[in-house]
Amino acid sequence: MIGTGVFLKTRVMTCNVGTPLAVLSVWLVGGLLALAGAFAYAEVSAMQPEAGGDYVYLRRAYGRLTGFLFGWMSFAIVRSGSQAALGVSVALFCNVALGGALDAVALSVGSVHFTWLTLVALAAVWAVTLVNLRSVATSGGAALALTVMKLAAIVVVAVAGLAYVDGHWTHLTMSSAGASCDGVAASARGGAAGFGAALLGALWAYDGWSNVAPLAGEVRNPGRNLPLAFIGGTLLVGTLYLLVNLGYFHVLTPAQVGSVATSSSLATEVMQRFVGSRAVTLLALVLMVSSLGALHASVLSGGRIPFAMAREGLFFRALGRVSSHSHVPARSILAGGALASVYALSGTYDTLTDAAMFVSWIFYGLTVATVFVFRRTMPDAPRPYRALGYPWVPMLFLAVTLFLLGNTFFASPRLALFGVLLLVAGLPFYWWWSRQLPLVTPPSPSSDPAGAEGN
Repeated sequence: MIGTGVFLKTRVMTCNVGTPLAVLSVWLVGGLLALAGAFAYAEVSAMQPEAGGDYVYLRRAYGRLTGFLFGWMSFAIVRSGSQAALGVSVALFCNVALGGALDAVALSVGSVHFTWLTLVALAAVWAVTLVNLRSVATSGGAALALTVMKLAAIVVVAVAGLAYVDGHWTHLTMSSAGASCDGVAASARGGAAGFGAALLGALWAYDGWSNVAPLAGEVRNPGRNLPLAFIGGTLLVGTLYLLVNLGYFHVLTPAQVGSVATSSSLATEVMQRFVGSRAVTLLALVLMVSSLGALHASVLSGGRIPFAMAREGLFFRALGRVSSHSHVPARSILAGGALASVYALSGTYDTLTDAAMFVSWIFYGLTVATVFVFRRTMPDAPRPYRALGYPWVPMLFLAVTLFLLGNTFFASPRLALFGVLLLVAGLPFYWWWSRQLPLVTPPSPSSDPAGAEGN
């Protein structure tokens, strides 16, 4: 879950809603919304601990077309585009730490020039991809190490802000009037549109709360550990995000927060009070590690989705095999790394991922709604965990999801339309695979080779 959002988004959110208390409320609402979704995901995944996660649940609940469209968006755009963007983020923050040394041209192919920045981005993508070709224990260990570093970084920034002796809690009662708010559209300031824009920013920072689902088939004791991962992880991250934001506003006034340059970050401004000019380099390293951790999580979970689709004949068959040595879907992981590399070289990842994030929330809503479907169609299935607050909590999640989708159509119609077009672009591929490749019966969870090591 933890990437760069908590270090970068609060400036824009302050301009969106105007006051620190409103910003903190948005972070709280975003965390509660992610938690509400996590409750439903925990029930559904613990009941069906199989590789593929959302793809499996959506296919069983609504049919194979819905499952395919989720998988299509995930592999072709969402995960691969995100991995490209995160790889570039790693390189950008590394470049800041090195004082711009990566801006130099490293390689020329005809009239096309590649800087060291691009090569480092590709190296980050492939380093993480290769780690994930190893066993689940190896990639899980890497994820744990990166998570510990990210958590430590957030705690340091939070403590620095909360302990700053010249800070004032009266900042919480002020407004952002007079802030420069560079890059924040006037249509996204104040009112429902401003709240919706701020909430999307918070949800971008929380995004990743569902990443455990595709790995469900490789989790030991899934009935216990999947709910712990979904719910415990979301609670921990939400608490840390609130503490960090309290630290920001303890140190800076809302007007100062809204006026932070787009080339800097709130975390940098806070840390400068403690370590001076070294804050830029320090925070660049923190953001680099955070981006690397998010990249690793995306690759770790993303490779399992096309693997599940391919086993059923709805994707390239070769991607439906697991390594005989590491018991992971190696070909699927490699394919994701290759596509991410193409996006990183082309520079199209930001446009793709912005639009795909809108469509992702359509599928988040549909997946949460499967808890209602499975309660009706599979009433006697073993449920190691039952969603807390059912049916009201998942209903609230669905209501807020509809608000977010509607607000995006109103505030950013081109973005929403582009997202829908990306989704529709998958239909010809579905038509081809559903008719040209015979469907096969997927193995049961107990015989799933990708989950052999975890189970």
